[in-house]
Amino acid sequence: MKQTGLVLEGGGSRGTYTAGVLRYMMEHDLYIPYTIGVSAGACNGSSYIARQMDRNRQVNIDFVDHPDYLSLRNYIKKRQLFGMDFLFDTLPNQLAPFDYGTFNTAEEDFVAGVTDCMTGEALYYNKSDYADDMVTLLRASSSLPLVAPVVEYEGRPLMDGGIADPIPVRQSERDGNTKNVVVLTKARGYYKKPQSFSWYIRRKYRDYPGLLKALDRRHEVYNDTLQYIFDEEKKGNVLVISPSEEMKVGRVERNKDKLTALYNLGYEDAKSVISPLKEFVATP
Repeated sequence: MKQTGLVLEGGGSRGTYTAGVLRYMMEHDLYIPYTIGVSAGACNGSSYIARQMDRNRQVNIDFVDHPDYLSLRNYIKKRQLFGMDFLFDTLPNQLAPFDYGTFNTAEEDFVAGVTDCMTGEALYYNKSDYADDMVTLLRASSSLPLVAPVVEYEGRPLMDGGIADPIPVRQSERDGNTKNVVVLTKARGYYKKPQSFSWYIRRKYRDYPGLLKALDRRHEVYNDTLQYIFDEEKKGNVLVISPSEEMKVGRVERNKDKLTALYNLGYEDAKSVISPLKEFVATP
């Protein structure tokens, strides 16, 4: 299983699909030596590394109707639709405790991707170097424009890792992995369309030229990465797990029934590929 990576796409609430996939993998004690994720993918991946089988479901579904989790009130009071203090302080430290000890001592590598708002480049932080600050970096990786604030870290303004590198498979390869399991949060056939950004976004982030540049080319990076993944899949270097059906769950979703259905879909999709998945990671 050496030189094998697990690559987790973001997608906001759609990351609940990944939570279901990881739940099934954990039930079967299937831990891949290296995990890299952005945004919701990084958050789900951290609980996977910490061996917390139920935590992703708690965080993604059970608390979603809490007023401090996701609400218009949050945006009015703090200019953040998602309650980032709630998500990255109250939840991991009180309501759904994160197992820092197991996470820090786990032998698997874990990498979180973020976007540098000044340069527009993707940055990657490895658990081995930043374990004590990983919650801060997860917060940065999950900070979507307009709905969450910029996170300052080591003198850099950081935001959602999915902007600069939405599916960080190439970084996994740069880190030495010759094979990768890639978990996508959109069904096959999806490609991102160009987005037009309002004057408000350009005005709000006028001091972050790199962020605006990365937003402008995000669809190109995303689609190019998808094509690369599917090309590598044909070569036998990548195994893709993606929703077997398209479900109407957006990046911001509070409907527990929809989220539960998406979680269960991830679980069942992982179950359906468990044999080829085990064979893939076991083959040198």
